[in-house]
Amino acid sequence: MTDFTMATDSDGVAVITWDVPEKSMNVMSLEGFDELDGLIDDALADDAVKGIVITSGKSTFAGGMDLNIIAKMKQSAGDDPARGLFEGTMAKHKLLRKIERAGMDDKNKGGKPIAAALPGTALGIGYELPLVCHRIFCADDPKAKIGLPEIMVGIFPGLGGTTRLVRKMGAMAASPYLLEGKLLDPKKAKAAGLIDEVVEDPLAAAKAWVLDAKDADIVKPWDAKGYKMPGGAPYHPAGFMTFVGASAMVNGKTKGVYPAAKALLSAVYEGAMVPFDTALKIEARWFTNVLLNPSSGAMIRSLFINKEALEKGANRPDVADERVKKVGVLGAGMMGAGIALVSAQAGIEVVLLDQKQDAADRGRAYTADYMDKGIARKKATPEKKEEVLGRITATTDYDALKGCDLIVEAVFEDPRIKAEVTQAVEAVIGEDCIFATNTSTLPISDLAKASKRPEQYIGIHFFSPVEKMMLVEIIKGRETGTRAVAKALDFVRQIRKTPIVVNDARFFYANRCIIPYINEGIRMVAEGVAPALIENAAKMVGMPLGPLQLVDETSIDLGAKIARATKAAMGDAYPDGAVDEVIFWMEGEGRLGRKSKAGFYAYDDKGKRQGLWSGLGERYAQADEQPSLIEVQHRLLFVQVLEAVRALEEGVLEDIREGDVGAILGWGFAPWSGGPFSWLDIIGAPYAAERCDQLSSAHGDRFACPDLLREMASKGQEFYGRFGPKADAA
Repeated sequence: MTDFTMATDSDGVAVITWDVPEKSMNVMSLEGFDELDGLIDDALADDAVKGIVITSGKSTFAGGMDLNIIAKMKQSAGDDPARGLFEGTMAKHKLLRKIERAGMDDKNKGGKPIAAALPGTALGIGYELPLVCHRIFCADDPKAKIGLPEIMVGIFPGLGGTTRLVRKMGAMAASPYLLEGKLLDPKKAKAAGLIDEVVEDPLAAAKAWVLDAKDADIVKPWDAKGYKMPGGAPYHPAGFMTFVGASAMVNGKTKGVYPAAKALLSAVYEGAMVPFDTALKIEARWFTNVLLNPSSGAMIRSLFINKEALEKGANRPDVADERVKKVGVLGAGMMGAGIALVSAQAGIEVVLLDQKQDAADRGRAYTADYMDKGIARKKATPEKKEEVLGRITATTDYDALKGCDLIVEAVFEDPRIKAEVTQAVEAVIGEDCIFATNTSTLPISDLAKASKRPEQYIGIHFFSPVEKMMLVEIIKGRETGTRAVAKALDFVRQIRKTPIVVNDARFFYANRCIIPYINEGIRMVAEGVAPALIENAAKMVGMPLGPLQLVDETSIDLGAKIARATKAAMGDAYPDGAVDEVIFWMEGEGRLGRKSKAGFYAYDDKGKRQGLWSGLGERYAQADEQPSLIEVQHRLLFVQVLEAVRALEEGVLEDIREGDVGAILGWGFAPWSGGPFSWLDIIGAPYAAERCDQLSSAHGDRFACPDLLREMASKGQEFYGRFGPKADAA
């Protein structure tokens, strides 16, 4: 079985079809490159072939590279992985350049026209391959996506996509597609210059074009005499300003912690000053540099390989299909309305229930408003809006829940209210119906005591806003059964989010890690650390928000409420009294965060942040001697990762993949690191244990080294070496 096949028609057009067996979407493999290389050689050498069309046997063109290729290329080089990666990359460049030149001589004569016919989505190498062709035709499918998303998983387009797109469009025009991974539908891709034609039948159009193409039609601009880069090269006055601005923009957005963005910019800048083939070699060198950076490997593993595995059910119990047909959502507030929206979008019938009809109607209207915004952005149609709204029934009648196979309760975070609702619902629903509670802090095993079927009771923790946040935390209570877990996982997959499954404990996994991050920032304020240093240190180490901004966004009174409840539950063991002094004072001052337009930050009348509130310095005087940047960053990172390790140690986490993916998607833990466990592997367990001792000595027992980490340090182990999927298989 082969990935590529070729057939030549009676007109002399050789059609090379990419169709990877047993895959829903084409992905490029080392074997695929070899097959394509051989077919291109055959077609160029065959005098009967007048032109070539590269297309797909699937409804899409390709989803990109099989990222396991990178590991194979490293392994093939033995003790010199840099050489293996560079030479492997240059071999791919040679093939793609062969397609681009298509047999032309040094005067750009004698080549064969080669067109790409895309039936749908073309991403990564799936776009880099068409980019070397002489004309790109794409089907008019508004759901198709065209582009180069590599930057999103910690690498950059390293098989010519970077060099070619910049030389095709100019550095400024290409930057959204290279530095942001922006994807476009076919019509927008044509308007932007990424592809050439949007047609009903791309294969027929491509065949017709290659038969009519002249020598001048197949010469790339950068191979033509007198080529000048659009927008100017770095030494041109206009180009100079572009590159100065691009450097500032990249560092402003990435804070310097994402190696791929810096490497991409270097490849573009250096490549723009040399001939095209030399530019490809420069791109390959920077690509190799990025692939050897542990950050890139960790990002690929967490954001691509592990995330995909979890979404496909890596930890799903072996029970029958539990896809949801009808879901009852209890509580039509912000969370309930969001859950109803994503469920209806997934084609699930929804009963949205609240105490008052106007509240239920407002919850349904949330979907209407969301769809209206989509219509305004041309992402949806009025017909689609009516279809989605038609799936949502807003009501106060519990009898409407009959026939539901899943209930998602999203009422107030009050155990008494949740218990009352659970009992009222169980009086109506069928015995096979799974009951899920959406809670961020309340122990599932305690809440399940109100249920007469605790084996069918489970926690589903959505993050706000539901329609934007990709993570869903599924929590197993002490008595939760496997069918309930399967139902929750299948539901999360239906609504196209990423699940992690954890065992019951106070704050579960996500909040267990994020609350200490917020608390550490607040604790430093009380110690006299400059608030600006705290916030900027967090951002410069890759956190999307500083801890003070984060507590403003989530609301200070919520933090105070959680603190009181936690203190009541823990008693004398409660460790955060120093934090409470700050939080309770802010609450007493009426500074409740963004919602009150007053918090750790000052806000204008429209709720826009104006900078850190000056009153903090008056209440908590800044110390004359400030800690180092690294000290602040390590306090903010270690306080999170040590909780992740303890969660694994205590059995709250059962899979470190879920710990890493959950941290990045749930609260934005430094994505460049690959997540808490990946970061510990990067810095090494021995250094991490040593740093714990230093931090705990200086700042307290919350930094005490967990026994598991201490043991791993003594043995020189890595988390993915000991707990990763390969370790489990062994």
